[in-house]
Amino acid sequence: MTTSLILSLLAAVVLTLCILVILIQYLRVKRSYEAILTSYENLEQLNSTMRAQRHDYLNHLQVVYGLVELEEYEELRSYLEPVYKDMMKTGKALKTSIPALNALISAKSAEAERADIDMYIETKSDLKDLGIPDWELCKVLSNIIDNGITALEERESDKKMWVDIHETEDSYRFEIANNGPMIDEKWKKEIFRQGVTSKKEQGHGMGLFIVSNVLKAHLGELELESGEAETRFRITFPKNRKEL
Repeated sequence: MTTSLILSLLAAVVLTLCILVILIQYLRVKRSYEAILTSYENLEQLNSTMRAQRHDYLNHLQVVYGLVELEEYEELRSYLEPVYKDMMKTGKALKTSIPALNALISAKSAEAERADIDMYIETKSDLKDLGIPDWELCKVLSNIIDNGITALEERESDKKMWVDIHETEDSYRFEIANNGPMIDEKWKKEIFRQGVTSKKEQGHGMGLFIVSNVLKAHLGELELESGEAETRFRITFPKNRKEL
């Protein structure tokens, strides 16, 4: 009887462990699926924007030609400024070899515009050999950009964000900065812990904790600098790394 009870308990423990492993795997797959779905939706949005721009191209040319014929050069300049700005936003979002990242930048640029934020994008690398799953990279950048957008809600005007993507001889680098409120020193050490959140300080509970885990898995490093003028997140992925 005692042996049967022990065997039953062992079987229950093994079964429980198996269920936990299956649940953990399910949650991982679910998160990956959600990230891929978000990337797909961003790509669809980018494609729609590009199709709309192509559709409007002939109309823009007709207006430009008419204004030139009438020698209305000031009107021409006023007309072209928003058109050029819109086209440049899409163009800046297409400079890497990662479609999901291009779509993410385009989507976040549109989101920033709706929040009256001027987003400046500088891309100096095609990230061809980055070697990180697209959805993992997008999770990192999306969370940090979202935190920046939230931080800028406290400003009434002159909201700015900078996204700089470049590479050096030995690393790929992503820098995301905003001119929102300064992060206190005590929060710098806390915001990457699970569940820590503060609207004033840019922490979103799970967001930056997820960032920290992704960087750890791919040997990435993150530096956080915050002062009166700006807050800057600097992410570095070494080249020729061996994943953990």
